[in-house]
Amino acid sequence: MKFGKEYASEMVPEWQEAYMDYNNLKTFLKQIQWIKQRNKQAAAAAAATGQPAGLTRALTLYRAFSGLIQRQNQNHPAISDVESSVLVNSVNNNGSQRYYETTFLMATTEDGGEYEQEFFKRIDNEFNKVDKFYRSKVQEVMAEADTLSKQMDALIAFRLKALAFDQQQLLLDSCSTPDDHQQQPGASDRIIFEDETYEKQEEESIIPARLDILNHVKIHKTLGGTPYSIIKGFVNSPNQNKQMTFNNDNLKKVEKQLRRAFIQFYHKITLLKSYSFLNTLAFSKIMKKYDKITSRRESKSYMNMVDNSYLGSSDELTKLMERVEAAFIKHFTNSNRRKGMNILRPKANKKQTHIVSFFTGLLAGCTVALILALILIIRARDLLNKEGKNQYMENMFPLYSLFAFTVLHVLIYAGNIYFWKRYRVNYPFIFGFKQGTELGYMDVLLVSFGIAALALTSVLMNLDMEMDPRTHDYKALTELLPLGLVLLVIVIMICPLNILYRSSRFFVLSCLFHCICAPLYKVTLQDFFLADQLTSQVQAFRSLEFYICYYGWGDYKLRQNTCKTNDVYNTFYIIVAVVPYWSRFLQCLRRLYEEKDRMQGYNAVKYLMAIIAISSRSVYSLYMGMGWKIVAGLSSAIAAIYSTYWDLVVDWGLLQRHSKNRWLRDKLLVPYKTVYFAAMVLNVLLRFAWLQTVLDIELSFLHKETVITIFASLEILRRGIWNFFRYSFIFN
Repeated sequence: MKFGKEYASEMVPEWQEAYMDYNNLKTFLKQIQWIKQRNKQAAAAAAATGQPAGLTRALTLYRAFSGLIQRQNQNHPAISDVESSVLVNSVNNNGSQRYYETTFLMATTEDGGEYEQEFFKRIDNEFNKVDKFYRSKVQEVMAEADTLSKQMDALIAFRLKALAFDQQQLLLDSCSTPDDHQQQPGASDRIIFEDETYEKQEEESIIPARLDILNHVKIHKTLGGTPYSIIKGFVNSPNQNKQMTFNNDNLKKVEKQLRRAFIQFYHKITLLKSYSFLNTLAFSKIMKKYDKITSRRESKSYMNMVDNSYLGSSDELTKLMERVEAAFIKHFTNSNRRKGMNILRPKANKKQTHIVSFFTGLLAGCTVALILALILIIRARDLLNKEGKNQYMENMFPLYSLFAFTVLHVLIYAGNIYFWKRYRVNYPFIFGFKQGTELGYMDVLLVSFGIAALALTSVLMNLDMEMDPRTHDYKALTELLPLGLVLLVIVIMICPLNILYRSSRFFVLSCLFHCICAPLYKVTLQDFFLADQLTSQVQAFRSLEFYICYYGWGDYKLRQNTCKTNDVYNTFYIIVAVVPYWSRFLQCLRRLYEEKDRMQGYNAVKYLMAIIAISSRSVYSLYMGMGWKIVAGLSSAIAAIYSTYWDLVVDWGLLQRHSKNRWLRDKLLVPYKTVYFAAMVLNVLLRFAWLQTVLDIELSFLHKETVITIFASLEILRRGIWNFFRYSFIFN
């Protein structure tokens, strides 16, 4: 891999603008090379025609003489600096920030010299940018280290107080009340210092343990973000600031929070060291290219300046990293260095990666084979012409379409991950995944193909079109296969054993619970991301409702559908379609209240209009009537136009008239502009897929349930495209 691509792949996405612009400098050097080649050709042509070439000859002698002096005096830096064609100066600006400037001595004595002078001006600007950013980040890290040190001191004090509290508990009689010793559920803990003048005396460790710090520590409770804490806060607000006790339960929570803070802090230091190394290497590479193109030897002189700068010579991060490692190993892993370093520097399990790749390929092959087998069986048994075809499509197809929607959405999410990673979008950071637990696209593909293989196997086992002539019903075992598969997926999702991506499963369940309880939880990015995905799974929610009706009322025994004749089912048919939009609407209101951002109010209006539109379409699909058709058409058109504008302008940052990329945005993540225009056109077309409901579009060669499934899949596809551009825009 060429250095340019490797350099780009190793960048921290959030800091992309702060890296040295290697490609720009490389392009400028190519221009210098072309100019020099053109000048050589002109000089050769002049010599062939007998024109005077005195100046060229003089410069040639000067270059030869200079080179000779440098070769003979390699051990005398003073002489080499005098004869060098490049002079490096450091300039102080107000004594606080050091700027570096390179003067090219031969700019006026050699053809093309002014371009080389421009090159050094550009590389100086890039270096000063990198050095300034690195200084600011190091200062930021050192300030965080001081805060983390104080918190660690407080944690040690907390441990001592918790130990003392446990000893006191053994001496307490039955008169003590539980409220004196229990934490208020849902409250978040915060360690603070009452005496800000307390001075620490750091020795070898980042966190000295002193008993007198106990007099400077208190634990204060703040209102948490859980439903219980919020409701109790409204009912009994005077007790919100009640002091917490130093018991073991609270200690474990504080230790967990500080442990996570240490890991994140160490990761930040690692990224900053990588930033320093990559940029130093980039300057070295670009200067070697300069030497090769101009036949000079100035990379050593310039890199001496880089090595002596703050970027190349500062060792603060190295020392800080060693102290963080020592503190973490001592206080969180009981002095077990191997365990501590495995936590701080998690390594990818190559064996596990190979296993995932193997089973992904195996299940993908099984999925393709099962699809082919299904097609061949349908044609061989001529099932499309059987009398029970319509009965099967109306009852069994909606059951299995749930798995089709799920698999399609998961496949598209795997594609999102692949392209996010390809275009260096830091999706683990965006969604707040715990380091080392985020799923790659191969892991997600493994899940999707696993579900697809199970669902297709169930379909093949349940292709009976005719009932048993003796019992006049269908086989109960095969009819229960879809329900059994749904229950299996649910059991796997809630399985507490550390198998099948437990961390990711619980992460999804936690976000799902927050969506259900909106607006009682503080809205985070991962919560409203999941809520947005659920708004594209309306038909999947209706399939779940059909499961309850079909199996709960015993219709599966006769493969008949009496659900749609029931008013309760029809009412919930509308409600389940509105639930994900309602959850998203409440999340926007919560953010509007907390963040005071008017855009959240406008976003809430978008989801409110979607609720009205989908409700009117649902009523029309159930009861028909010209009045409902007009209401459904108007409300859906307004909602679709508003949502389309929001997608393109607000979420994607496109349609910018004064952008340097006409109708796009200034900085494009994907280098191909046609991709953005194609995505905009597709978004508009798929946003109006609801026309199928209002216009009663029917295809003679497809069953009605198949048409509904196709249009629902188009919405899932639109959501996948939206995901990529929406979350790529965050760091763009």
